[in-house]
Amino acid sequence: MSARYWMRLWQLLLAAFVLGLWQLGVDRDWVDKFFFSRPSEIGARLWLMVSSGSILPHLGVTLIEALLSFLIGGGLGIGCGLLLARVKWLADLLDPFIRMGNALPRVVLAPIFLLWFGLGIWSKVALGVTVVFFIVFFNTLEGVRQVEPVLISNARMLGANERQLLRHVLIPSAMAWIFSSLHVSIGFAIISVVVGEYMGSSKGIGYLIAQSEGVFDTTGVFAGMAILSSVVLLIGWGIGRLERRLLRWQSNTGRAT
Repeated sequence: MSARYWMRLWQLLLAAFVLGLWQLGVDRDWVDKFFFSRPSEIGARLWLMVSSGSILPHLGVTLIEALLSFLIGGGLGIGCGLLLARVKWLADLLDPFIRMGNALPRVVLAPIFLLWFGLGIWSKVALGVTVVFFIVFFNTLEGVRQVEPVLISNARMLGANERQLLRHVLIPSAMAWIFSSLHVSIGFAIISVVVGEYMGSSKGIGYLIAQSEGVFDTTGVFAGMAILSSVVLLIGWGIGRLERRLLRWQSNTGRAT
C-alpha cells in the first residue's frame, strides 16, 4: 500500500479518536453538553439538514459568494502581482499604500461594506476580495521575483518580448507560489463571507450559525461549522488535483535533468 493510503488511514483514525473522546466526555459529564453538544447529535442534525434539503439554499449562497470572492480577488492579486513585479518604480510608489491596506482589520471593514452594498451578496464578496487579494498578490509578487535572472536573460537573448516572457517564463516559474496562495485563500474566502453573513444577511451558512447561536442551539452552530469544514476540504482537494495536473511539467523536467 502507498504512503498516501496509510496517511489517510491514520487521519481517519485520529478523527475517530477525537470524536469518540468528545462523545465520551459529554456522556460522562466531563464537559458541559450545553456548550459542546454531542458528535452524535451534530451528525443527526447534519443528516436532517441534508436529507430535507434545507441546507442547500444557504450553502449555495455561501459558495457563490466565496467563489466570486476567490475569482475576483485571485484574478486581481495575480494581475497586480505580475505588474508590480515587472514595474519596480510602480511597486515602490504603491508599497506603503499596499501595506496599509493589508494592515486594515477585515472585521472593521465588514460593517462598512454592509452600509455600502447592503445585505445582499456583494457586501460579502467585497469583504472576501479584500482577504483573497492580498494573499494571492504577495505570493505572486514574490514568486515572480524569485525567478532566476538567468532564465529571463536567456529568454531576452532569444528575442522574447514582455508578453512572451510572462507567458513562457515568469508565470510558469511562479505557478507553485500562486497555487500555494490559492490553497490558503479559498479557506479564507469562505471564512470572510461567513463572517459577513454572520454580521448581517438573510441567507447563508453564517446566517444559520448566527440564528442557532441566538437561540443557544450549540448543535446547530457545530453543524454549520462542520459543513464549512467539509466544503473547504473538498475544494482544497480539487485545487490540489488541478495543481498536480498543471505542474506536471515541473516533475517531468526534474526527471529529465
